[in-house]
Amino acid sequence: MTSPLLIRNVTRVDTMQRTDLLVKAGHVARLAQSIPVEPRTGVIDGDGALLFPGFVDVHVHLREPGFSYKETIAEGTLAAAHGGFTTVCPMPNLNPAPDTRDTLDLQLELIRRSANVEVLPYATITRRRAGIDLIDYSALAPFVAGFSDDGSGIQNRNVMRDAMAAIAPTGKVLAAHCEVNALIKKGYIHDGEYARLHGHLGICSESEWKEVERNIELSAETGCRLHICHISTLESVNLIRQAKADGLPVTCETASHYLAFSDNDLQEDGRFKMNPPLRSVADREALLEGVADGTIDCLASDHAPHSADEKSRGLQFSAMGVTGLEVSASAFYTYAILGAGIPLTRMYEMLCLRPREIFGIQGGILPGQRADLTLFNPDATWTVDPSRFLSKGKSTPFAGLKLNGKVKATIVAGKPYIFE
Repeated sequence: MTSPLLIRNVTRVDTMQRTDLLVKAGHVARLAQSIPVEPRTGVIDGDGALLFPGFVDVHVHLREPGFSYKETIAEGTLAAAHGGFTTVCPMPNLNPAPDTRDTLDLQLELIRRSANVEVLPYATITRRRAGIDLIDYSALAPFVAGFSDDGSGIQNRNVMRDAMAAIAPTGKVLAAHCEVNALIKKGYIHDGEYARLHGHLGICSESEWKEVERNIELSAETGCRLHICHISTLESVNLIRQAKADGLPVTCETASHYLAFSDNDLQEDGRFKMNPPLRSVADREALLEGVADGTIDCLASDHAPHSADEKSRGLQFSAMGVTGLEVSASAFYTYAILGAGIPLTRMYEMLCLRPREIFGIQGGILPGQRADLTLFNPDATWTVDPSRFLSKGKSTPFAGLKLNGKVKATIVAGKPYIFE
């Protein structure tokens, strides 16, 4: 059991009022303007930092089991704490993929032994993520955040319809990676001006939004809760906005790199390569509008660590995916809140409230809630130095850039991680 902890002199992000907060037995015991220090109680001086419910990232890759040379659960969850995240949801592109109780239990045991924050994994939608055979959703539903074949879009409409119909009664979310394989045509960056000028093969926007469109139709047909992963296009934003207006059970996420960069910012470096790719300026602006008006529910890092060698082969040959957990919140604060003038309340909603509501995750700042907390200093500035990441993955498009806002401390069920 964790020792009592008193957090002093912080500003609640929900009310913007100064407060002290007392944690006992891993839960919030008391909030008051001033709380005296009790014997044998640890103290953190927030020095006016913003007090958030612990950040939640519903789309990460922790690489275990199967790919521990890229990342381990221990390293990835320590990086999560460093970035302010108290809960992360890892995707199932693992070896073996979690598509049965036995394979899921293998992952859950690794999580139990080595996780530094709460880890709620996804199980697959189809056996081995091959897009063909469905798994036993009811058997796995009590143990997972939801179901996803992330990294692969399910190409067959009938398979996706059957999956949604079978997942709907469980109440769990189907988190869809939306990508039409026939439209990729060997592309690896956005099909835009940079690709044309530099002789690269492009990925068209339609490859994403056509499957977004299809999956929304199937959600309407089946009643399945659909969460659309890492949207990157203007059309996807518009389709999801309309789905919400129609009252459909559709939610979505995007990542900070899509809000910060466009394909105009590409360099001949693997740290700019991810899937979906960095899109056009118009797409970036549409995503920021979707953040501002609530169309986009969650901020997800899509933290995807690879080895240095896998990311050293330029835009064409490097592995898809960048490291994100340790820059996600600060980049969002820099480019969306300060850069685009989006209210701070949206950061609170996208990193704390909506992920918990959609995925049924505990934790918060109110008495009785599990003490999952993030102290964020909005006045701090720092330069992104990947060599200081706690993640094994060092590849990020934010390398060398100055960001505003920094995590001061992360408290996971009452256990503090202090970084500033």
